[in-house]
Amino acid sequence: MSRIFIKGDTHRLIDVEKIDEFDRVVGNELTRDDYLIVLGDFGGVWTGKDIMGDKFAYDFYEWKCMLAFDDEPREYWEKKPYTVLFIDGNHENHDALDMYPVEEWNGGKVHRIYSNTIHLMRGQIFTIAGKTFFTMGGAESSDRAWRTEGFSWWPREMPSDEEYDEAIRNLDRCGNKVDYILTHCGPETMLCSMNMKGMYYRSSNRFTKFLDSLAQTVKFKDWYFAHYHEDSDLGKFHLRYNRIDELTGED
Repeated sequence: MSRIFIKGDTHRLIDVEKIDEFDRVVGNELTRDDYLIVLGDFGGVWTGKDIMGDKFAYDFYEWKCMLAFDDEPREYWEKKPYTVLFIDGNHENHDALDMYPVEEWNGGKVHRIYSNTIHLMRGQIFTIAGKTFFTMGGAESSDRAWRTEGFSWWPREMPSDEEYDEAIRNLDRCGNKVDYILTHCGPETMLCSMNMKGMYYRSSNRFTKFLDSLAQTVKFKDWYFAHYHEDSDLGKFHLRYNRIDELTGED
């Protein structure tokens, strides 16, 4: 029986000590049939070197990019005995992500980054270990003013009209009912209700309001999100940063 774990941001290799601790406790006992899901700000595709090679990394992101970041952390992730799944957050190189070929996997569209590392694309529904997951990555950067477009910030951090439409179509097809919803940011009403410090300035945009509408119309067991660097729970909504949860499969 597959095991599924969920955690918040890894921020490239910044927060990976949480992954290292997970490996020490349980990760090294797992197999490729088990899953660790990262709720955005994965950061494992940053320079674009893995998809386009050295020339792309230099020409597209300028020489300073290669001074600021090392190679893509392929070796770090591929040595994991389990399968890594992630949705995208706001702090991703979205241009590089979009260059990977789109595949079908477990019912939805994905980018396969490494042999055991898969990007779950926006507006998709996947069946994993007998459970259904709706995924809708992306978020609005609160620190956009201090970032550089095409180097440390990308407009694709927010969903496109086509991704909103595809999300609605896919949810309609399954009768607006899934087991789990996975997003990077949270729905508007929930952000206010959870009353967490430092959160309000990150709310009130088209995407959080869209998620708010899904919270009202879609039936689901649990909703997991990250982005706000805290751990908190309110009913079926679960904000994760340091904590790693295992889905029990109980109804």
